[in-house]
Amino acid sequence: MTSVRRMLAGVLVALGGVALLTLVMLPFRPHFSVATAGLVLILPVVAGVSVGGLAAGVAAVALGFVAYDLFFIPPYNTLSVGSAQNWVALVVYVLVMLAVARVVATLQEARAQARRREEETRRLYVLSNLLIRDQPLGELLERIASTIEASFRPRWVAVLLPEGDNLGVAATAGEMLTEDERQRLSPPPGRVQSLRTGRDEAEVIRIALTARHEPVGMIALAGVSLDSDEWDLLRTYTNQAALALERSQLHRQVMRTELLEEVDRLRDALMGAVSHDLRTPLASVKAAVSTLRRDHGALSPADRAELLEMIESQSDNLDRLVANLLDMTRIRSGALELRRVVVPVAEVVDEAVHAVANEVSHVTATLADDLPPVDVDQVLMVQVLANLLENAARYSPDARPIEVEATTADGLVVVAVRDHGPGVPFAERERVFEMSSGVGGDGRAGLGLTIAKAFVEAHGQTIGVGEAPGGGAEFTFTMPRGVVPVDNS
Repeated sequence: MTSVRRMLAGVLVALGGVALLTLVMLPFRPHFSVATAGLVLILPVVAGVSVGGLAAGVAAVALGFVAYDLFFIPPYNTLSVGSAQNWVALVVYVLVMLAVARVVATLQEARAQARRREEETRRLYVLSNLLIRDQPLGELLERIASTIEASFRPRWVAVLLPEGDNLGVAATAGEMLTEDERQRLSPPPGRVQSLRTGRDEAEVIRIALTARHEPVGMIALAGVSLDSDEWDLLRTYTNQAALALERSQLHRQVMRTELLEEVDRLRDALMGAVSHDLRTPLASVKAAVSTLRRDHGALSPADRAELLEMIESQSDNLDRLVANLLDMTRIRSGALELRRVVVPVAEVVDEAVHAVANEVSHVTATLADDLPPVDVDQVLMVQVLANLLENAARYSPDARPIEVEATTADGLVVVAVRDHGPGVPFAERERVFEMSSGVGGDGRAGLGLTIAKAFVEAHGQTIGVGEAPGGGAEFTFTMPRGVVPVDNS
């Protein structure tokens, strides 16, 4: 339909050009030679071919022939030709005009073909760039469908992917598919649909998407007629789409493999950390219980009380370990929610010291006089400080207390926990917060430091470890300032 419109437009342009030039030349006809008029009438032929193609050019030649014979070949205003010389002029005019029309049409077709090739190359380049990007599968399928729809203008285009033994419509572009069309593309369960290339009885073009001779999907187009060049281009598009789908599937497989490997790594690290934290309290409880069972009156009341206190203390340690495991589960599942309150730093420190009082007996706290309150989840920050105190107690000599200091810096509250043990080697200061069964030569390990880091970072704050003045390890973390509401009553 578009080519017919172009041809009619070309004929109208030629007719208008012949009429206009004839009217312009008629007053000067006595001054024109027969050849001059024929040369001028070339222009409508060129214009007609440029607009409507070769068919319009042939029509322009016929119109020009009639005008040339009527108005510029004697006798005028008749179709009769007087002399042999005029016959020669008419024949030469027709031959030259037909040759001109053919040449111009060929050039127009070559130019149109070049433009189409350029556009196809550009679209293929754009499609290739789109498909090589890392993007979700749904977005990739939508891009494939929309690009093919923009290039070939079908009534609709659908991308289908295998779903078990059937095909399912994964993405569409163009008009919305009817329920009947969707049923034909994606048959009900139990009816096998093959991945084949061709045109079905409903004039739907199907092209199988294959990569490395394996089917990965199908492209379906409706309401479009393709010539050989367009078929070749569509196959190129579908080849690109098949490679992109295969790449996406391989990427998902790699991600799944990496995820499984990460799960295995975390599981092994969790088991190592749990076994590390369980070993000491369980061994202490078992030793105390065994001693009490073997007691036949040999233990003094003070010794019995000490063993019972040890069992209670180590049971508290086990209870804290279980709480840490639950906290780690919340962190890994993304279910950790902050319940922020504005609270004095002294209150956080006091609760943490009280929580580990059975394991950490010597703690000195130094809080700056102008210390502002902090805006934190109090339960989580108490757990952070308790874990750091418990970690410090493992490595601090009995004669040296653990030091807690809170100051302000850069608009934040900075809390430091110092022990006077072996410290943490510089090369291990990042890894000491990772969940593992042991880090470095000093053996700092367990879930406590990992959970402390997760809770601090959940507040958007930082935690780190360095060397304490006088030797040992210094763990520091920050807390955001809290704003106390002003009472205007």
